[in-house]
Amino acid sequence: MPSDTEIERVRERLDTLAPALGRTWTSTDAWSFVTDLTAIGNRMGGSAGEARAADLVADAFAAAGVRDVRNEEFEMAAWRRGDSTLTLTTSDRHGDELAREFETVALPYSPAGDVEAELVDVGYGTPEEIDEVDVGGKLVVASTTTPSGSRFVHRMEKFGYAVEAGAEGFLFVNHLDGQLPPTGSLTFGEEAEAPAVGVSKETGAWLREHASNTPGEAGTAHLSVDAETTPATSRNVVGRVGPDTDKRLLLVAHYDGHDIAEAALDNGCGIATVVATVGILADDAVDLPIGVDVAAVGCEEVGLLGAEELAAELDLDDVAGVVNVDGAGRFRDLVALAHTSAATADAAETVARATRHPIDVELEPHPFSDQWPFVRRGVPALQLHSDSGERGRGWGHTHADTRDKVDDRNIREHAMLTALIVTELADPDRDLPRLDADELADAFREADFETGMRAADLWPADWE
Repeated sequence: MPSDTEIERVRERLDTLAPALGRTWTSTDAWSFVTDLTAIGNRMGGSAGEARAADLVADAFAAAGVRDVRNEEFEMAAWRRGDSTLTLTTSDRHGDELAREFETVALPYSPAGDVEAELVDVGYGTPEEIDEVDVGGKLVVASTTTPSGSRFVHRMEKFGYAVEAGAEGFLFVNHLDGQLPPTGSLTFGEEAEAPAVGVSKETGAWLREHASNTPGEAGTAHLSVDAETTPATSRNVVGRVGPDTDKRLLLVAHYDGHDIAEAALDNGCGIATVVATVGILADDAVDLPIGVDVAAVGCEEVGLLGAEELAAELDLDDVAGVVNVDGAGRFRDLVALAHTSAATADAAETVARATRHPIDVELEPHPFSDQWPFVRRGVPALQLHSDSGERGRGWGHTHADTRDKVDDRNIREHAMLTALIVTELADPDRDLPRLDADELADAFREADFETGMRAADLWPADWE
């Protein structure tokens, strides 16, 4: 619980920052930036569009007052989408064969391949549900969502567990209406072991009706995926605001996006929030006691590759804490995920109390965004997100993730809150203890992550 002293400290800071906050509230820069970013189209990791986006972000950082802005390239395995098809063969009521083809979107790092097999419905695709049926040699049908009241089980966990159990392929069914096949990476940066595609909720209804383990006539499905994984280059855009101190904070967001839409919400809003945030932090009125490294990272959507590269390059003993802006700016209220750090949670709660602005603070950890390479090495972190109130990604990772879904008032407002959180984390009186590896592992076990993370090959070796 924030103390009265902490709350008063933030309120005093509000007076100092008032001119910069006011300019942010009235500025049209966030909308212009999102417009330019989404106009690029495909920002898939390792693509020409991602490179163009990196240059756009670098220019925006420099214009906002970030110093020493530079692109740092790194090698990665780029996945390239070809065609994919799914054909379901059944019989009509007269006994005649009926073949129907459905729209699909191949999932990144799916290998090329053809599978002809029975379908098996595994519901939400949790490990418990997969264990209940025989998936060996079959095409698994799994939902994008998870049961109410449980933690959100990630696509990588579902895919990894199903393939480990013998599945020949994976069909990822959107739980939202609208003929929107979802996408999303199967692995962290390397070719997966079985072909996989996303299909719409409407397609999923047909597939489940003809699965081998559901009432009615079973069908046979033919899945074909054309794709390739080749060497390529991505880049992180880095710079600094505040003094040149050894001890510093890291403010990070990913600028890449999936190739099937404009990636306006995920993570166009997040990187736009960071651009607006650094405009506040670079203001002459802001007297930061330590420096803030600013990084726009590539390849988050295909395995946190940019963040992994950044974590490997930095001396993490000098990084006091990380603020990862992935999901902020999309919806009305900010969510702060503290990943077991009571200290970063307290900083977010202090800002919420001081500004009388709701921030939903959650302590539970997860490994599926750019804070993960730092958290698992003991660096305290916050992931700034926002919540629509619905379960799952909504428009994200579909054709519908387009600029018209963006409300830039959320971006501007969340940038102001992000700046206040960063300045509070930087305060000399704010202690940010390192995360204990054993306690962190226990927290992941308590949140029921171990089985899924092992299936997705994400469980750290030193947590054994």
